[in-house]
Amino acid sequence: MSAMQNMSAVQSDPARRDLRSVRGASRPGRPARRARGWRAACAAALLACLPGLALAAADAREQLQSFVDRVQSATGQFSQERTDTKGAAQKPQSGAFAFQRPGKFRWEVRAPYEQLIVSDGRHVYQYDPDLAQVTERNASQAVGASPAALLFGSGSLEDVFDLQSRPDHDGLQWLRAVPRTPDAGFVHADIAFSGGLPRRLELLDAFGQVSRIVFTGLKANPDIPAGQFRFAVPQGADLVKMD
Repeated sequence: MSAMQNMSAVQSDPARRDLRSVRGASRPGRPARRARGWRAACAAALLACLPGLALAAADAREQLQSFVDRVQSATGQFSQERTDTKGAAQKPQSGAFAFQRPGKFRWEVRAPYEQLIVSDGRHVYQYDPDLAQVTERNASQAVGASPAALLFGSGSLEDVFDLQSRPDHDGLQWLRAVPRTPDAGFVHADIAFSGGLPRRLELLDAFGQVSRIVFTGLKANPDIPAGQFRFAVPQGADLVKMD
């Protein structure tokens, strides 16, 4: 099952909807928004970890390839805003992330609510504390042809994505990645670079929502404790497996 199908399963499964509707009753609308947005967050968590190298003179496409080739781990902070199909903005999110090849990451939303997404390289876990619920997905299925594959996918990037240089704007160099498969779960991802560093990610998802993420405090190849990429289901939380 593709990553797009995984998301659809979250939204269409009756038991899943019922569980969310009961536990999310005190916060109308949030569970549905989180289900739609989890993949964008997961992808952003991985794309966020593109620390800068001495590539200011290279275009965004060359910089991205160099990051994929050289960077093994990274940490930093993010801020994220999502707009719906009518252009209405949701409350901005902020938090911290960590990433380590192959396929391990931690994306922690700290405000305006708490949410944690962790991948140990085999499974991706999403934990919503206020719902007391954990969703588990197979990492290979969750990532698929997502923007995450731009970082730790094997082989040539152009086997999976159509990489297109975009005009400079806002003082940044831009690259667009368009998935070659129709079930990737997103339409395109635009990545902005400046001075050899990724500064922004703009993701248009399959629901017509646009997620805009700004990265700060990036650190390349730090030592990250292994425990950052381990996850244990908290006591009292329900586990929903989506494999």
